[in-house]
Amino acid sequence: MNENLIRHTHPIGKSDRLKNNGHQAKVIWLVGLSGSGKSTLAGNIEAILHQKGYKTYLLDGDNVRLGLNNDLGFSSKDRTENIRRIAEVARLFNEAGIIVLSAFISPLAADRAQAQRLIGSENFIEIFIDCPLHVCEKRDVKGLYAKARKGLIPNFTGIDAPFENPKQPDLTVNTETDPPELSLKKLLDFIEPKLKLE
Repeated sequence: MNENLIRHTHPIGKSDRLKNNGHQAKVIWLVGLSGSGKSTLAGNIEAILHQKGYKTYLLDGDNVRLGLNNDLGFSSKDRTENIRRIAEVARLFNEAGIIVLSAFISPLAADRAQAQRLIGSENFIEIFIDCPLHVCEKRDVKGLYAKARKGLIPNFTGIDAPFENPKQPDLTVNTETDPPELSLKKLLDFIEPKLKLE
């Protein structure tokens, strides 16, 4: 870190923003394989919270890689940097008093742990969207698994790059066995009580 950089303290702090918004700010980090339902669930959660008056923002893997992280590939080093940058952005939103829905594969436990450290464990809710590879591959919503199986997408998570299941997530939702309405209800029932100001 550059020794000439000094963190500036602003007159309006996070607690002021929370009071103004009327709710807690959390980073809700949805992790799971491609096709598990992360983005769909995150979008549905955000829509419901927004309708109820919560201040929210959704960070999604493809959208972030099309903009902020468009200089990154899918090597191990680039994946780690991808998650680090996302965590830093989520931290800024959290400081602004916003509820962040973060939908990223986040395949490595070490990268997720780093994100939690950057954001702060008190602000971080890890939710595992659990769905077996064979089900995600059968869905293949974006046609990515088929391309990966043909060797057209190297380092694809679940095919030739690892995915480490979270060992102690705050919540696990199984989208293979639970219908979408039940998955959404489980998420909202878990998340919404944590958004109340003390």
